[in-house]
Amino acid sequence: MDVYDHPTFNMACQQFELVADQLEIPAAERPRLKFPKRSMIVSLPIQSEDGSMRVYTGFRVQHHLTLGPTKGGLRYHPAVSLGEVAALAMWMSWKCALTGLPYGGAKGGIACDPHQLSPRELEHLTRRYTQEMMPFIGPQVDIMAPDMGTNEQIMAWMMDTYSVNIGHSVPSIVTGKPVSLGGSLGRREATGRGVAHLVARAADAIGLDLKQASAVVQGYGNVGAVSAQTLDGFGANIIAVSDVFGGVYNARGLDLAKLNAHVARHRTVKGFAEAEPVTNDQLLLIPCDVLVPAAMERQITGANAGQIQCRILAEGANGPTTPEADAILARRDEILVIPDILCNAGGVVVSYFEWVQDLQSFFWSETEVMERLYRILDEAFDRVWHRARDQKTSLRMAALGVGIQRVREAKTLRGLFP
Repeated sequence: MDVYDHPTFNMACQQFELVADQLEIPAAERPRLKFPKRSMIVSLPIQSEDGSMRVYTGFRVQHHLTLGPTKGGLRYHPAVSLGEVAALAMWMSWKCALTGLPYGGAKGGIACDPHQLSPRELEHLTRRYTQEMMPFIGPQVDIMAPDMGTNEQIMAWMMDTYSVNIGHSVPSIVTGKPVSLGGSLGRREATGRGVAHLVARAADAIGLDLKQASAVVQGYGNVGAVSAQTLDGFGANIIAVSDVFGGVYNARGLDLAKLNAHVARHRTVKGFAEAEPVTNDQLLLIPCDVLVPAAMERQITGANAGQIQCRILAEGANGPTTPEADAILARRDEILVIPDILCNAGGVVVSYFEWVQDLQSFFWSETEVMERLYRILDEAFDRVWHRARDQKTSLRMAALGVGIQRVREAKTLRGLFP
C-alpha cells in the first residue's frame, strides 16, 4: 500500500517480515496482520490569533481491533505523516499483545509545531481534531493518550469535547488526563519508570552493578527525564542528556536537580552551566554503561551502530534503531538491546489501568498502580528473555514474535467475516 510509504513504516514492515519468516506465517496471511484496519486524514481549519485562517492536517490510524478497542497516543509535531503514524500504530499492536492488554494498536497526530501556537489556538486545534474524529473514537472503539507535543491539558480538552457531544462526562475516552478528571496516579511517570525498571532487570541479568554504572539519555522530555531521575535514584551516574536543541555532558555526572531547574527556566538542557555542550549525534557515541534513546525514530542507524559504546541499549523511544543498525548490534555480543515494544510499554500499561479505573469509577493508589505495572513488565521481560535464549535470537525478535503470534492467533480464532 503506497499510501503508507514512509521510512518509518517501511522499517516497521521490514521488522514484521523478519519475524513472519521466523514464525513461518504464510505470505497470504501477512497483509491482514501488517496493514492498518483503517486510517483517517482530516483537515483542521482554525482561526489564528491574528485573525487569519490556517488549515492543519490531522491523522489517526487504527491498526487492528481484533483483541479489543484500539489504543495509542496523539502527537503534535511538524513532521507527522500518515506513514509515520501507521508505523507507530503497528508497533503499538505488538506492544499491547506482548504485555497481554486487550487492545489493538493505534496512533494519531497533527502536523504542527505546538510551540508556535498560542494556548487558545492549541485548544481550538485539539477540539476541532476531536470533533472530526467523533465517528471513529470511543471508550470501546479507540482511546487516545498523550505523546510527543501533547500533555494532560490536551487530553482534558479532548475529553470535554467528546463528553459535550455525547451529553455526559466520559472520562474513559482518553488516558493520560489530569488526576482530577479521572486520570491515574503514576500515569505521567509510567513510561520512564518502566524504562528504568527494565534496565535494572537487564543489568541483573548481565551482572552490571547500576550503582557503579554511567548512563546517557537522548531526549530529555517526559520519558527521558523520568528515566534519568529513576536511574539516578538507583545509583547510576547520569553523565549526558539532550533534547531537540542539543545536549550537555559532564563525565563526573550531572546534578539533575540543578539541570531540571535550568530546564524549567529555559525549556531546554542547552546552556546548562555545569556541563559541556554536545550534539545529539555525539551524545549517542559517548562511552557509557546504559544508553537510553528516548527521542525520535531512526536515531541509531547503520552509520553509527558500530561506534556506540554501551552495555545496555534501552529503547525509550519507538523505533529508534533501524534494521540495518540491528544487524550490526546483533554481532556485538557486549551490547544488550531492550527493544522498544518492551522497554517503553509502561505508558500503555498504566493507560490501561486508567481506562479500567474510569470504567469502574474506582481508583487505585499510586503504590497499587506501580506494583501492578512492575508485575506486568517483569512477566513480559521473563517471557521475552526465555524465548530469546530458547530460540537463540535477539530480544527484539523474541518480543515481536510474542506480540505478532498473539494477534495472529486471535485473528485465526475469530475467522474472516465474509
